[in-house]
Amino acid sequence: MKIGPGPDRWQLQRSTSSPQPRPGIGRRGFLGTTLAAGAFAATHAGRLWADAAHAAAIPAQVPALSGTGKPLVLNAADIKELRASLRGVLLLASDADYDSVRRVWNPSFDRHPALIVRCAETTDVVRAVNFARAHDLRTAVRGGGHSLSGQSMCDGGLVIDMSPMKGITVDTGQRLTRAQGGVLLGELDRKTQAVGLATTMGTATDTGIAGLTLGGGMGRLMRLYGLACDNLKSVEIVTADGKARHLSAHDDPELFWGVRGGGGNFGVATSFEYHLHPLAHKVLTGERVYPYSQARTVFAAVAELAARAPDELQLSAEVFNTTRGPNVGRYVAWSVDYCGDPAAGERLLEPLRSLGKPLLDTIGAVSYLAAQGAEGAATAAVPSQTTIYTKSGFFHRVSPQLFDELVRRFATLPADLDVSAGMDQMAGAMARIAPDATAFWNRPAQYDFLINGNWGDRTKSEQFIADIHTLWDGIAPFTEGYYVNTEPGADDKRLRATYGENYARLVQLKNKIDPANLFSLNANIKPTVRI
Repeated sequence: MKIGPGPDRWQLQRSTSSPQPRPGIGRRGFLGTTLAAGAFAATHAGRLWADAAHAAAIPAQVPALSGTGKPLVLNAADIKELRASLRGVLLLASDADYDSVRRVWNPSFDRHPALIVRCAETTDVVRAVNFARAHDLRTAVRGGGHSLSGQSMCDGGLVIDMSPMKGITVDTGQRLTRAQGGVLLGELDRKTQAVGLATTMGTATDTGIAGLTLGGGMGRLMRLYGLACDNLKSVEIVTADGKARHLSAHDDPELFWGVRGGGGNFGVATSFEYHLHPLAHKVLTGERVYPYSQARTVFAAVAELAARAPDELQLSAEVFNTTRGPNVGRYVAWSVDYCGDPAAGERLLEPLRSLGKPLLDTIGAVSYLAAQGAEGAATAAVPSQTTIYTKSGFFHRVSPQLFDELVRRFATLPADLDVSAGMDQMAGAMARIAPDATAFWNRPAQYDFLINGNWGDRTKSEQFIADIHTLWDGIAPFTEGYYVNTEPGADDKRLRATYGENYARLVQLKNKIDPANLFSLNANIKPTVRI
């Protein structure tokens, strides 16, 4: 499931001369597909104050929605005052850039906000938050715009868009980097790798650092260095009262605890400071693909090796169905990331050679940037061409019964559905941090499980979603909680399992910091106080 971005669906190749990623199927692939040329970023990221002069006229009244979905009307005078106060740009539906800016990577979410504030600096965020609170507006926060869960865009509300805020600095002496809330993973990776340093980020280069980090931040380095939120030294955040706050272990430590895994519940994070680690050598990465008939054997072998793996080694396994190319059908694959000496990593993988000759072998030593898919020019989260639907959960243990259920149910999915289902290894360094040390509770989990379906024909959406749920219904009993960055929401039972014994503490923090639930478009911790 650790697949980098690429141009199209995976096709079986017997050449092993160099790694050839299989995009568009596994977690690493579907999160990194449809990366466009830098034209989008050049056109839409950073045209700020100059655009205001060409803004469309403001209607006398603009229909909107409250946080609870109640119809509202915004008047032109208030909107004009907000626009004039900004260094960035305020977009309405009549503005030229509105349609391109409102689109997120996952086309399942085609939403039309009343207003979009494209922030140039923290003061713009403060003004946007104050405006949203004063008018009781539904409020979404957009960082990088990847938005797998769709919650960075909303219908009828106000979107606080930080994508133009791209500042990055690196302190090599202190091994620290500071990055603003609109920075993408690939942009941060390129900046830090230029000096031989890295920190835990996700695996899709066009993902924003903000949402990733607030939700925990799982990636290739988490077993060695912990989650992205574990490497967070400080953060700047604008809370629902419009205050810009500096959070660290010493400054507002309770709120700092909550933003490390608590998602976007507590405000708009405008900048992040991370610890960096030396990483100048090549890493071992790639996958091996086998016939579907070997699925149970592959999952069992991977789980056996993973149980004794050192922190430098991270393994994954997945089953997938592909509908394109000359090799249509179901397959099973395992993949690896090894952040130590690649030769040592190859020796650790020897037990998996018992699985026989693979149909495809892309494992090789590449730069960390190549493993992350972050080589080349910066790219923005250009919308995917296919509908995306996901379900996820944590495995605290695995068993033959789980693998049997997964393989049996996956085999019944429609042949015309592009879909994958697999598990990424967790544990290691991230599990040696106490579950209550940050808001991220499920540290003892052994694997993060993800089902990803994607299709082009939207007339089949209802049926395909039902098919995915049939698979999920068999797997859900083996899970406990889920990764909040991968789904648009969950019922109260799943949310409580996600935050475990941290949930009550998070509610108390929400009551204090955001009692009106202004920031509700997330894995929402609902306040219990009355306003």
